[in-house]
Amino acid sequence: MEKTINNRAWFMVLPVLFLVAFTAVIPLMTVVNYAFQDSFGNNQFFWVGTEWFTDLLSSERFHDALVRNLIFSFSILAIEIPLGIGIALCMPKKGWGVPVCLVLMALPLLVPWNVVGTIWQVFGRADIGLLGYFLNSIGINYNYTQDPVAAWATVIVMDVWHWTSLVVLLCYAGLVSIPEAYYQAARIDGASRWAVFRFIQLPKMHSVLLIAVLLRFMDSFMIYTEPFVVTGGGPGNSTTFLSIDLVKMAIGQFDLGPAAAMSLVYFLIILLFSWVFYTVMNNAGGEKQQYAGEE
Repeated sequence: MEKTINNRAWFMVLPVLFLVAFTAVIPLMTVVNYAFQDSFGNNQFFWVGTEWFTDLLSSERFHDALVRNLIFSFSILAIEIPLGIGIALCMPKKGWGVPVCLVLMALPLLVPWNVVGTIWQVFGRADIGLLGYFLNSIGINYNYTQDPVAAWATVIVMDVWHWTSLVVLLCYAGLVSIPEAYYQAARIDGASRWAVFRFIQLPKMHSVLLIAVLLRFMDSFMIYTEPFVVTGGGPGNSTTFLSIDLVKMAIGQFDLGPAAAMSLVYFLIILLFSWVFYTVMNNAGGEKQQYAGEE
């Protein structure tokens, strides 16, 4: 008996497609239009071709901001992913402690980005902030408004405080989804705690870890509000990331053409690194699961 295919369900998706086209594709086309033209006001545009892209890719200012962004994103991943896995492993799987831990983990995620920046701006002040006062009182010369190292440390610790909970919750969801039969088999085989983590928990968390890495990379690479509120991109340009530089160029200097070109390059860089992370982690995850199955 031949199966009848009903395509009427696609009509239910059309409103979403139209919404995405209106909110994403049309603004993107506007940015593309600006990226190849120059404007002298009065809504008059002049074709300049790839001039803005050539200037951008040869700009030392862009290279410096890109390097700062990459250092920040990889630092965040190197801290938050292992820390999130460790906290998730320590959380209880049963009992009254489960909702308490989940609520505590979710609290930082409920704080708006600009409020997070304001909290840490005051918290790190050397004169009135608890963190700044404590560090200076024990002999550590801490002033994020003058010292680039202190500014970087403040921004990184702030992001770790704000977003590690997301990694914890994702990893915890992956851990609680592992059937108890796997742990029973490991106990029968006399597997160590490290063997259980390596061959059972880590492979089973592969999907959620992939999501966590992609989300945290994209969020950290596009970070703007928190460092802008805390340091304003300073001291000097030490914490001026691509997002801050882009806003300065588009709004502060009103260079719409170069800003549009930079936003497109910015977008392509995020896509490229996300694709690399996805491909590498997918291949590594497949090999781990195959090896675990052989064991």
